[in-house]
Amino acid sequence: MNNTLSVFNEIVTELIQDEKANPISEHIPVDDLYKTIDLSLDESPISEIEFKKTLKSLVLKSTKTASNAYFNQLFGGRNDKAVLGDLLSVVLNNSMYTYKAAGPQIGVEKVIIDKVCEIIGWDENSNGTIAPGGSMTNFMAMLMARDAKNNRAPFEGIQHDMIVYTSKDSHYSIPKNAAFSGIGRDNVRYISVDGEGKMNTEELNNTIEEDIKNGLCPTMVYATAGTTVLGVFDNVLTISEICKKHNVWFHVDGAYCGSVIFSSKYKFLIEGLENVDSFSFNAHKMIGTPLTCSLILVKDKKHLYDSFSNDASYLYQTDHDDFNLGKTSLQCGRRNDALKFWTLWKSVGTKGLEEIVDKQFELADVARNYVRNNSDYTLYSFDNSISICFNYKGISAREICTLLYENTKLLVGYGSFNEQEFIRLITINVQNNEEDILNFFKTLEKFVDDNKSLFL
Repeated sequence: MNNTLSVFNEIVTELIQDEKANPISEHIPVDDLYKTIDLSLDESPISEIEFKKTLKSLVLKSTKTASNAYFNQLFGGRNDKAVLGDLLSVVLNNSMYTYKAAGPQIGVEKVIIDKVCEIIGWDENSNGTIAPGGSMTNFMAMLMARDAKNNRAPFEGIQHDMIVYTSKDSHYSIPKNAAFSGIGRDNVRYISVDGEGKMNTEELNNTIEEDIKNGLCPTMVYATAGTTVLGVFDNVLTISEICKKHNVWFHVDGAYCGSVIFSSKYKFLIEGLENVDSFSFNAHKMIGTPLTCSLILVKDKKHLYDSFSNDASYLYQTDHDDFNLGKTSLQCGRRNDALKFWTLWKSVGTKGLEEIVDKQFELADVARNYVRNNSDYTLYSFDNSISICFNYKGISAREICTLLYENTKLLVGYGSFNEQEFIRLITINVQNNEEDILNFFKTLEKFVDDNKSLFL
């Protein structure tokens, strides 16, 4: 083990040094991957020297998601205290379904859940769990909504035409989850959005009322706290009133930006959250813990037990049901994704989490102001978002992003809204500063200027 730890320290040290010198790994075309790195699995073992050499090559050629030139996805950066927690969870190798298997680590997850529920404004009847990703937390919310509408559904299957409502700019997991849950993709209603990408609440109300008239069964509404492309927030307060009027389960998908609950300055973006039935957010996005750390919270914990609890005498052999987390989880075996969030939270405090969230908006303001004050740019996104969507000199966003990637300059993606495609810059890495944001634009501009022939 000591030798293995030495190899780990050596490779990580070299990776961190290489990130500073080469923030973007050299692009390897898919056709050249297996010729560039020896990924083969053979009958016989290789020597320790060759093993270390191959492993180092793999690590250094992988995408550097913590570098100051990575703006591509809804996660990025590296917090050392969170990484420490993740490494310790790997070494401990606890499974989080029973207290016998995880011991005090169960308490780690429970205090996180309890504190988040308190921040939302819920009482002791609330609860939650941690799942592997936002798609899974959305799925769990749909199962709870289904079973809350018809408590025989887990036993007899769906007997009615249950309907789910969401905006046309919501996460792609929702129709998949409708298929998985038995509700069906065709029973998802996509509500239009306004000019800023927020769900049209009047249309939502009218659509629910029309479905009721037609004998259908409105079951749940998904709102989004941080849409994937524009990073905008649906009107939680108004939607909660509509859901209460029609007795429809209300879930807020905050996978991207739900962590604004930790910010006194920006929590107004999800005003009314205390009125929802369930809420989810990814601590591996705005909070910056390593992948994955997704929380699903529910106002009334009975729904977790109703939808996910199942007796297993070979597994649950103590009487402390509140500490046997397998009874409120979709999974049985489950890695400890709580410890990395706890080590971060414990080290910086709730005020530190607030500073992490606020800094992302500050960096976004730097980027937005740069775009607004430069006539070569066109801005497509809005204030109070950490997604900055723009085009440069009318050049194809897809073309710029692809060429920046293939030429090892920047990692940034593109998106679209109202049939307009644009570059989407994400300011989620709080290890970045104003200089890094401005350098992004300088790098883009220089690349375009130096390669004019590529953009004719």
